[in-house]
Amino acid sequence: MLRPQPGADATAARAAERGLRAIIAPLFRIAPRDWAMPDARFDALLFTSANAVRALDDRVDRTVPAYAVGMATAEAARAAGFESVTVGPGRIEELIPLILADGIGSLLHLAGEDRTAFDPAGLRIETRIVYAAEPVEPSPAFAEALAEGAVALLHSARAAQRFRALAGTGGRIAAISEGVRAAAGEGWAAVAVADAPGDDALLAAAARLCQ
Repeated sequence: MLRPQPGADATAARAAERGLRAIIAPLFRIAPRDWAMPDARFDALLFTSANAVRALDDRVDRTVPAYAVGMATAEAARAAGFESVTVGPGRIEELIPLILADGIGSLLHLAGEDRTAFDPAGLRIETRIVYAAEPVEPSPAFAEALAEGAVALLHSARAAQRFRALAGTGGRIAAISEGVRAAAGEGWAAVAVADAPGDDALLAAAARLCQ
């Protein structure tokens, strides 16, 4: 598990439910960033990462409607006290039409420093960076996982690139999307791509490589 905590523990728990042994070796840590609320009014909040939700403080009104890109992010928003959370299918391109259909015209996007650009489709979007994923030195568990030939779970393009830089190629990887697989480059012994952008699908892809 290369993703930062607490996501690494959550993925490891799901892996255990599937009978898979997880080695937790995060390559990043989540660090909050200073930010300011916009002066302009907005109709709703946009979350494209559960880490963004966890980085928030009491400045953000939990009664404002929130749109979450996928189920994990929606669950984090509900756990943080947001009262109205609409969950998308897992990709921002699929969430935007749902937002437009609800008559929303403006959004406050609370996001991470490393994020993927998308077409706002006419929506007025103010973005605030509330956290960053900062690189950390790999733990001894990272070397252990490499020595055992473990399947590396790649949740982001940045993780894919850093894993390649640290581990080289030749191992086995499971990527959460085609974009993440592309970021990992070529030269792997075995590659699997999740059928949908989520932990369950990613673990299913990894399990196929373990058979």
